[in-house]
Amino acid sequence: MYANAAISLRQPSAIRQLNSEQLKMLRAFIQKRVMNPDDADDILQGTFVEALRNEHKFQHASKPQTWLCGIALNLIRNHFRRLYNQPYQEAWEDQWHLENEHTDDVGQQVDGHRQLARVVSAISDLPNNMQKVIEVSLAMDGSYQDTASSLGVPIGTVRSRLSRAREQLKRQIDPFA
Repeated sequence: MYANAAISLRQPSAIRQLNSEQLKMLRAFIQKRVMNPDDADDILQGTFVEALRNEHKFQHASKPQTWLCGIALNLIRNHFRRLYNQPYQEAWEDQWHLENEHTDDVGQQVDGHRQLARVVSAISDLPNNMQKVIEVSLAMDGSYQDTASSLGVPIGTVRSRLSRAREQLKRQIDPFA
């Protein structure tokens, strides 16, 4: 046992011996799932911090980059959980001023705000799993694959939940359509 410990102290771990191509692959893995470059850099850095902190747990059952991708995926999920638990930052007044610059029809603006309020209310009535798929899908610019990867569910689940959510929203917002 002591001989193995002495050997491991002399030899750098596989995690510390990653080459630049493997690092680029990990960066691309993260950037594909997190569009904001600053957030992707933070997650990449966090991945290495967690890997070094838990280096002793790496059992060589997989490649080091696979283990790092698993750590990165957990950090990405945590990132999106934190992100979607924060309230939306834009104020209604800001949106009103932007809309007001483009049209002088107050009636159209009032109708637009009423429609938006109905949609927001209808979305809040959806089951949590449908709400989450809508939120992540919007953040991923509508990409089913990226949404599925971010949520850790199959792509068919994303398609199904979005389809059911659309139908439910249509019925709630315009029951006569």
